[in-house]
Amino acid sequence: MNVRSSDAPGTARRATQAERSARSRSALLESAARGLSRYGYGNIVLADVARDAGYTRGALYHQFKDKQDLALAVVEWVHENWLSEVGEPARRETAPVAELLALARGHAVFCRRDIARVIMALRIEFSEQDHPVGREIERTWETGVERVTRLVRAGRRDGTIPPGPPARKVALAYMGVLEGVAIALAGHAPHDQELTVRAVEGVLGLHGAQKAEA
Repeated sequence: MNVRSSDAPGTARRATQAERSARSRSALLESAARGLSRYGYGNIVLADVARDAGYTRGALYHQFKDKQDLALAVVEWVHENWLSEVGEPARRETAPVAELLALARGHAVFCRRDIARVIMALRIEFSEQDHPVGREIERTWETGVERVTRLVRAGRRDGTIPPGPPARKVALAYMGVLEGVAIALAGHAPHDQELTVRAVEGVLGLHGAQKAEA
């Protein structure tokens, strides 16, 4: 009788180990994201991260070699979550303005989660510092700025976004609004979403365009 690979001795055990490793990694990343947003990179204690996740410090060091490695993994993990929950759904919109407003709505909802604030906290902490974590934060930020810049230019080409300051300057203001409103209105749903959209509409010049058409 032929033995399928899934029935081979040890296969089930290896799969279980992989699943356990993935679960522990996810729990540790979420705990670290909460800790980094509350205490910052300089003050976070890895033993506390492990304990809050329900694991030992040894389990944490099995997954991450040091605090820097953990923080970099957190940045990547949060960004992946943001892309899945905000970035990719917004990309399904067919018009530049619709995508920009979908990004604003989705980002406001995403920032209701503890893990979202870690990016903002680390960006402030590592501002103007040459540090691997700071560089990764800035790379992630620049990716967002470039995306918004492209959408603003596309919106101006199709006439849905009025002329104004250079597209990159508008994109920087847009990203700043997302960050600022998320901080100021954290925990104030549903007003956070409505006011984020209003704010980015102002940055894009949509209010002035609507008045001109009225």
